[in-house]
Amino acid sequence: MTLSRYFALVFMFTAVLMSHRPAKAQNELYQARLFTHEADTMPYRMLLPDGFDVQTKYPLIIFLHGSGERGIDNQAQLVHGASLFSRPDVRAKYPALVIFPQCATDDYWANMVDSLDADSSRQFAFYPDREAGKGMHMVMQLITQLASEKWVDQSRIYIGGLSMGGMGTFELLYRMPDTFAAAFPMCGGGNPETTQHFAQKVPLWIFHGQDDPVVKSEYSIAMAKAIKANGGTVKLSLYPGVGHDVWTPAFQEAELLPWLFSHHR
Repeated sequence: MTLSRYFALVFMFTAVLMSHRPAKAQNELYQARLFTHEADTMPYRMLLPDGFDVQTKYPLIIFLHGSGERGIDNQAQLVHGASLFSRPDVRAKYPALVIFPQCATDDYWANMVDSLDADSSRQFAFYPDREAGKGMHMVMQLITQLASEKWVDQSRIYIGGLSMGGMGTFELLYRMPDTFAAAFPMCGGGNPETTQHFAQKVPLWIFHGQDDPVVKSEYSIAMAKAIKANGGTVKLSLYPGVGHDVWTPAFQEAELLPWLFSHHR
C-alpha cells in the first residue's frame, strides 16, 4: 500500500468516526433507567427537556422501536429517532420529555401473529382484544406513572413507533384512547375494527413505504381508511420507491414536529 493510499484510508476512517460522534453524543443525553412494576422490569431511556424545571409542565413523547431493537441492553432502541428529539434546535423549540422503552427479545409490543402466504410474503393478524403482553402492559404502566407526574402536561402526550412499534402504537391507541393527543405510526399496521375506539379522539399521521417488503403498505392504508370511515382525522404519507425504512424520510419531514406539538387533548 502506498503512503498516499494509507493516508487516504485513514482520512476516510476518521471522517466516518466524526460523522457518528454528534448522533452518539446526542444519544448520551438520554438517561438509562429501569421501570419496575410488580415482578417485571423494563429498560427505558429518558430525555429531559433542556433546563428541566419540576414546576413546568412538559409534553411527553413515547416512541416504540422495531423488532430488531429488542433486548435488554437499553441502547439498541435509540438507533432510530432518538437523534431527532435530542438535536439542540429541536430541544430549544420543542422542550419535551422523550421516552424510548425497550421490549424484551422474546416479546412484541402488539398482540399479533405473522405468517407467510403462498407467495412467501409476510401476513399479519392482530388480536388487540387478547390480554396485553408483558411489553405492552409495562409500557401502559410506565405511561400511566409518567402522566401522573406534576411536570407532565396530560393534554400533550404523544405516541409513535416504527414497524413492530408502529403496530404497538395502533394497539396503544385502542387500549388507551383517552390518553394521547396525537400519534405517528410508521410502517406498522393493526386491526381496522379497533379504530372506532380512537378515530375521533386522536389525530394520526401514518407513514409507509410503498415498496415495503416486510410490512406491506396495505396495512397502513387499511387503518387510514378505517379511521376516516369512523370520522377521524388522519394523514397518510406513502413514499414511492421506499422499502421498510420509511422512518428515514418520515423523520426528515419538516412538518412532523410542528404537526405533532400543535395537538392538545
